[in-house]
Parts: sequence; structure tokens; C-alpha cells
Amino acid sequence: MYLNLFDDHDARFYPLTFSRSTGDLRCGILKLRQRLSVFLNAEDDAALIEPRLFDLYKERHPDWMIPLHKPGVTDPTQLPNTLYVNTRVKVIDRTIEAIKALMSGQALVNGDDLIALHSNQSIPKSFNAAGVKQDGSYHVIDTEYPIYHHLADLIHDNKRLIEWDFQKVFNDKDSFFDTELGVTILNPYNVWLGEGAVLKPGVVIDASDGPVVIDVGACIMPNAVIVGPAYIGKKSIIKIGAKIYPGTSIGPVCKVGGEVEDSIFQGYSNKQHDGFLGHSFIGEWVNLGADTNNSDLKNNYHPVKFYSYADGDKIDSQSQFLGAMIGDHTKIGINCSINTGCVIGVGCNLYGSALISDHIPSFSWGTADDPKPFRFDAFIQTAQIVKQRRGMALSRSELELYNHLYIKESNGKT
Repeated sequence: MYLNLFDDHDARFYPLTFSRSTGDLRCGILKLRQRLSVFLNAEDDAALIEPRLFDLYKERHPDWMIPLHKPGVTDPTQLPNTLYVNTRVKVIDRTIEAIKALMSGQALVNGDDLIALHSNQSIPKSFNAAGVKQDGSYHVIDTEYPIYHHLADLIHDNKRLIEWDFQKVFNDKDSFFDTELGVTILNPYNVWLGEGAVLKPGVVIDASDGPVVIDVGACIMPNAVIVGPAYIGKKSIIKIGAKIYPGTSIGPVCKVGGEVEDSIFQGYSNKQHDGFLGHSFIGEWVNLGADTNNSDLKNNYHPVKFYSYADGDKIDSQSQFLGAMIGDHTKIGINCSINTGCVIGVGCNLYGSALISDHIPSFSWGTADDPKPFRFDAFIQTAQIVKQRRGMALSRSELELYNHLYIKESNGKT
């Protein structure tokens, strides 16, 4: 059986999904797509993604089967006996077992959301519950299996999924590792160190209340403290004296210092200096300047509202804690303050003493109280320099995607 992971309602996860599939959002140790592929025991899998991402993904993943996201259209890569699963599915044991148990012609839904569908036909005509019911080709099973609705859901589920991924994938009671003199590890059976990971003297890894995974080639510099559940990605560097609190996932090739709590770094982003970051989701190629801080709790302790691209207005996160959600290639200057529930788009360059709050549109340049449109050529020049510093290049498909986003922003559509 083939597994086809489909995206829907990607606008709910903007600005992070401007430039990637919902399935490639990091949460826990793994990305959403990786977790579903692993736990559904996929022999072969494919991806249904939004058309604007098609060229980018074919370039990055030439071995993937990536049909365009056009329900009802027979695609030459379509294969029989296919299990379609929503990348927004919240992975828990009972949901995974229910999806595995689906017979051909059956579908699982939760309200308006399609959870999964087992088909021997061409690409289904619809990827929402109402459309599947109207189609009449499937036996629809109504469920209450949970599904993610926006980025705040991922931030708040990150701690649980670090523990889930560790227990299911990384937990090895027979593992053994050496550390340098002066390194303190509490509950070492709850710690996984990848090959080439380095812990410098003075480091404290506290896995008493949750696992800590230090992935391949990561470096934890002297006197840093990491409290689990936490994940440090491949080749990432945790700076001297950093304080990494539970619920933090840091993707590959990041440099992180200061104080971080309940936050996700997608990867390739830097927060090297002192400053607090809490309950936030940081995209790729982001830089947070020295002594920049964010708020993740309102003074009145009310639930935090945040801007939703899908709704065009603020919505209630139904949580007291929510920090910042920052799109790819955004730069925040030194000594900046970011307000509770702030959403900052792709390709912004912000600085100054004005409080960064509410919603900053993509490609904004300047102070938060008077941002100007960022010139596209200047944005691309900076993006190229940033990637070159990592030995990478801005590809043709990336350039075309950012140009598409820039035009949409100029027309007020993002």
C-alpha cells in the first residue's frame, strides 16, 4: 500500500507554509510528514502539495512522487491501493491505529476535516469531509481524532511530541556514551547523543522530567543548561551559558544562546546572544539580534489572540501562552521587543525601539511603527549572502517562489 500525505488549509499555518509544505513543519524531534511515514510503516510515499511549491519540491526531492494538489485529476504518478492522510493529523496511538485499520473505500473525518481516506481510485475529488461525503464513493466514519488548526497548536504540542518521538524512535536503553570531565547528565537513560555530538565542560543536561536528544554533530558550549524534553538538531550550536528549557526543538544548523522555552526553530536560524524567546515558532534563515526579547504572556493573563492569514483577522489561541511566529529570511535587530502573539511574515528586516506587535506583513523593512516595503532585489541579495555563508545557494525555484510571494504581498494578498 502506498501512503500519500496531503496538505489542506495551508494558509492557517502561514507565514511558515508560504515556503514549505505543512507536512514539513517541525514539531517534536521529527517533522509532521516524517512522523506519519514512520508510524504508518509506509513502503512508498508521495506528497500532495500546493501548486506554488511544486517546482521547489521537485528540485529538492527529485525522488519524491509529487502530484499537483488538484483533487479529482488523474495523475500519472497515481498508484492503486493508496492511503491518503492529512499532514495536519495529531499523532496519538488511537489515531494511528484507526488509520492503519482503514479498508479500501473508507474515510475518517472530524467535523469539516478529512483525516484519512483509503482508495483504489484516482486522486479523490475532494480533500474535505463535505466533499468526500457528497462524492458517495466512500463509507465515511465520523470521529473525534484531533487535528492541528494553526501554528499555535504545534507550539503547544511540541513538548509531548519530543517525548513521543524519543520513546518511539530514539530510546535505546543499551546506548552508552562518554562525556568530557565536568559535564553533568541527570538521568542518562533519557538522553540520546548522536555521532560527533560534543558536550563541553560545565554543560548540564537535565533529563529528569523529559528526554534530551543531541543530534549528530551538534555542539553544546561550556556552561549551557538543557532541560528536557528538548531536541538539538544536527550541527546546531548552543552558545556559552545558554538556558534551554523544556518544550524546545531546535532544527539543524542553528546557533542559539540566551533563554529559550517551549519554542521551535525550523532550522538554519540564529539567536546567538542573550534575550528571551518563549512559545514561538521560528522559520529558516531567521536572525534575532542581541538582547531581543519576546513576550509570551499577557499582563492580564487572558488568552492570547494572534493574526490568522486564513481568517484575515485575529483569532483566539485559547491559551495563556503564545509568543512569536516568524517567517523565513526575516531579520530582527538588536534590543527589539516582540509583543505577545506577534506574527511576522517572510523576508522582513525590522529594527528600532518600537514594539513589534500584531501582524507585520511579509517583505517589510524598518521600524515596527512605520515599516516600508522591502525592495525585492535587496531582499534577494541578502538571502543569497545568508545561504552562501552556509555553503548553499539560492536556487531558481526559490527565487521564483519568493517573487510570487512578493507580488502577492504587493497586491495585498498576503
